[in-house]
Amino acid sequence: MSNTPLIISAAIVGAEHTKESYPHLPVTPGEIAEAAKGAVEAGASIIHLHVRDEEGNPTQRVDVFEAVTEKIRKSCDCILQYSTGGAVGTPVELRCDPVSLKPDMATLSMGTMNFGPEIYENTEATISAIAKAIMENGVKAELEVFDLGQLEAVVRMKKRGLIPEAFHIDFVLGVPGGMTASIENLVTLVSRLEKDQSWAVAGIGRGQLPMAIHAIAMDGHVRVGVEDNIYYRKGEMATSNAQLVERVVRLAGEFDRPVATVDEAKKLLGIGA
Repeated sequence: MSNTPLIISAAIVGAEHTKESYPHLPVTPGEIAEAAKGAVEAGASIIHLHVRDEEGNPTQRVDVFEAVTEKIRKSCDCILQYSTGGAVGTPVELRCDPVSLKPDMATLSMGTMNFGPEIYENTEATISAIAKAIMENGVKAELEVFDLGQLEAVVRMKKRGLIPEAFHIDFVLGVPGGMTASIENLVTLVSRLEKDQSWAVAGIGRGQLPMAIHAIAMDGHVRVGVEDNIYYRKGEMATSNAQLVERVVRLAGEFDRPVATVDEAKKLLGIGA
């Protein structure tokens, strides 16, 4: 078993859920900061961040990202990773805007796909525009890969200089329209990576727990949180993001794999180097 410290990312808000579908969803800047603090205290080193406006709707407004960031920075030490995905249909210029605040990391989705009943648009022009904003602001990119074709797009776009030279990869598995959250799919994706490429997996819904278990065993890293899964077990809603993080920490302990501190995660990801 690897001794590489396990990086746990907590996706604490997302753009899909509402208070009606999940009563514990943090939506105000104060609630989001409190959720971030709880997740970090439980063992997360990365906070994957979406924000909500005054009505609780997903937004890419820079002022809201700035206000939430300030509150998180005051409440805990973490790697802040902004989502540039926004919500389905968000214009590319708005998706890029928050990166001007220079977070530690930002996501970069690697292809257009069906996203349930909707279309999540990421044309080559969109990917290139977001990648440019990430590179110009000196931010570490996390490439979000939803299927094998998108992983092959990473290779093509890297050769053409359209995306950053160095990046972290997050396999997001289980979205209707992307690859299912199966062991076979995870093994296939990881087998296609270059040696020493850092990666994590986010399993959607019931795929969250099995993907976490196998990532721990495969020397990868893990993303959990209520953006991806609001249930702790079948029929039982999670009480918080921290509860989901705590379970991964316990599992890592059973594998004798240490959980990364924020400084260790930064070193592994090449942040601030």
